[in-house]
Amino acid sequence: MNENDIIALFDLWNDALKTGEPSQVSALYAKDAILLPTVSNKVRHNHPEIENYFEHFLAKNPCGIINESNVRIFGDIAINSGIYTFTFADNTSVEARFTFVYAKEDENWLIKEHHSSRMPE
Repeated sequence: MNENDIIALFDLWNDALKTGEPSQVSALYAKDAILLPTVSNKVRHNHPEIENYFEHFLAKNPCGIINESNVRIFGDIAINSGIYTFTFADNTSVEARFTFVYAKEDENWLIKEHHSSRMPE
């Protein structure tokens, strides 16, 4: 796994968002993943809670782009952090800081931690 492969994991996640299916998105998270989402104050601790968040988020028809990416790889753990922007069907957008922590489980790279917070300014 190299830096480009880790960045491509975001594209896989973003493509799952475009399906409009929360289960497609939550399938990319490890069973014990933690999600600290952008547009909710509630921490999500498992697949049902993560799916619940994405039910509401996907209703906005989000599409994300990475503005800045910083990848670090530590064996079977990889971190991608930076800035991304989501645009929505109603022509609004939100710029946020993100951190994805990926772990290799079997042959798949899954999201173990995902933190996203709106930019403060």
